Amino acid sequence: MFRTLKIPIGLTIALSMSVLIIAVALVNRLDHHESVVTVVKNNTAALSNSLALQLSVMMERNPGNNALFSSLFQPIKEHEHLLSAFLYDNHFNVISAVQPERVLEISNASLPTSPQNVPFGISQYEGVIVDHQIVGSSLYPMGHIVIYIDINNLQSANSARHILEQAPVILALWLLCAGVCISILYRLISPLASLGRFTQEVFETKDYALRSSIHSSNEIGRIACNINSLLDAIEVELLVNFEQKQTLVDQQETMSRLANFDSLTGLPNRQFVLDNLRLELARAKRNDEDLLLLFFDLDGFKGINDSLGHETGDLILIEVADRVQCLLRDGDLFARLGGDEFLVLPDRDATTDQAKRLAMRLITAFDEPFELRGLSLTVGLSVGVATASDAGYDLSELMSNADLAMYRSKARGRGSYTLFTPDMVESHKRKLHLANGIEQGIANDEFVVYYQVKVNNDGNVIGVEALIRWQHPEFGLVMPNEFIPIAEQGGKITAITRWVINRVCIDMPELRRWAVGAFRASINLSGHDLRSNQLFDYIYNTFTLYDVNPENIEFEVTESAYLENFTLSNKFFRRIGNMGCAIALDDFGTGYSSLSYLTQINIDTLKVDRQFVSEIQSSERSRLVTGAIIDLAKRLSLSVCAEGIENLEQWQYLKEHGCDNVQGFMFSKPVPIDALVTSPSHYKAEEFI
Repeated sequence: MFRTLKIPIGLTIALSMSVLIIAVALVNRLDHHESVVTVVKNNTAALSNSLALQLSVMMERNPGNNALFSSLFQPIKEHEHLLSAFLYDNHFNVISAVQPERVLEISNASLPTSPQNVPFGISQYEGVIVDHQIVGSSLYPMGHIVIYIDINNLQSANSARHILEQAPVILALWLLCAGVCISILYRLISPLASLGRFTQEVFETKDYALRSSIHSSNEIGRIACNINSLLDAIEVELLVNFEQKQTLVDQQETMSRLANFDSLTGLPNRQFVLDNLRLELARAKRNDEDLLLLFFDLDGFKGINDSLGHETGDLILIEVADRVQCLLRDGDLFARLGGDEFLVLPDRDATTDQAKRLAMRLITAFDEPFELRGLSLTVGLSVGVATASDAGYDLSELMSNADLAMYRSKARGRGSYTLFTPDMVESHKRKLHLANGIEQGIANDEFVVYYQVKVNNDGNVIGVEALIRWQHPEFGLVMPNEFIPIAEQGGKITAITRWVINRVCIDMPELRRWAVGAFRASINLSGHDLRSNQLFDYIYNTFTLYDVNPENIEFEVTESAYLENFTLSNKFFRRIGNMGCAIALDDFGTGYSSLSYLTQINIDTLKVDRQFVSEIQSSERSRLVTGAIIDLAKRLSLSVCAEGIENLEQWQYLKEHGCDNVQGFMFSKPVPIDALVTSPSHYKAEEFI
């Protein structure tokens, strides 16, 4: 209601002073009234005494002269406040009366109505003073005087006059007191006003570093001190809040960066690029434009990562990111999807020819090796290119098409690019169908084991290699090079391996009856099998179930699979060897590691890869490598088996250089067991001339 406390406090002081002045005036009025009444009484008594003395003289000299007595009594009517007056004789008969009718106006019940009842002397009743005087002496009275004085009118007249007389003094006193109080109030309340202005300044400027300069020991000083303490706390809290806010901002930026960018390479991650791809696909579809996508991963990266460690692999990925970024334009989007998989989204105006040229530049850029930690490491690229129009502008379809094209590049020998075509989808659907049918195929016994013979230098069959085929109800006979990689990717290869082991153990009695002399059936293991903790127990239990002699079984594993899990492989094959099984290292010479690992493993046979055997007749280098492998095996007291023998000249060359065993189409293609047991168990060189 009031904008400042001065107004209500001033009004309160003024009202209080007014009440005080009025109270003083009332007290003064009462005192003045009593004084006036006393004076009137004294005057009335003096008047009646003087009149009684005069009348007593006249009555004594002129007894019975009532007219004379009345003339002496009548001047009393000039009394200012006279109500009535009576002169009685000694028997209270009226001799003279002044305004006798006014006595009747008095309504005071306590006033005596008979003169005989009026007491002698001065008597005061409510609003009336009565004076009863005896004319003469009290022993010989000659008459009586009764005077009635109206003190009500006396009070009103005197009060009004008294108030008028005191009004200037009262007003001056009131103004003086009010001024003094307001001055004191102003001095007392001015620090509070100053504190109010200070808090308003803090509110308007939001400067919490300001402090009040009021220093006193009263309540306002304590309030100012408390406000300063509160500002100290607010300033500290603001500082803490600012630091926390800055921390939250930094954390938000970090979370955004982690959510949208790869922490290793700094490139946009999968989530970021997928969100952008959705927008770009929607825009391209709306504008009836096309969009190109390049998908690639690194060839040989897994071997480097496993053999040299993940730290070296991370350095390779960082170098790959830097090298690719140098080839791209500002509008191109380059992202890491995870692992060694990368994606390039060329600018909107890119054409298919430009995408092909970019893919070739990417592949060529990786011809130069990476120099890391004193090592020269070479990795290649397999690139897949897909268009949005082929994918119907669907994000998942576009990613899938680019991925299919990339894997087609890998299948073609790596270090190449492939442009997606719709027929790849059918191939992919076939792979999906095969992947989804493996478990059912095992349950329905759709798989078949084909055996390929192994022959020693004398032409005697000393063993067979078990090779699986899939008699698919829809696709017919499916070769292992098609479904084995699918099974490995789907984690179902171990189930297939177990099925092969079980099938070979079932066929072992028939194989032993057919073979002459020492005989071993070879079973291939994958890298996934070596990581299985239950495979050894399964082999042992299966051998026990079918009463198979472990010495009739040989397990083959490729060099790359062995080295992928070197520690696990050593542990597994040590247990297999202790059980009595033989161990062969397949595809020797095609791995990425040094030969030092040969001193750390226990194997029985080295198998020379077919790519060396096939070029023995045409390549001097292949002959030298093949001879070196055989010589190395002999020096390590290992037997040597060469695969892929297709003619007599290859067999003769291998025998001359000390190869122990061979296998290939020259002797027999892989055949079911029914055909195998009807085939010869001995081959002569003359038969192939």
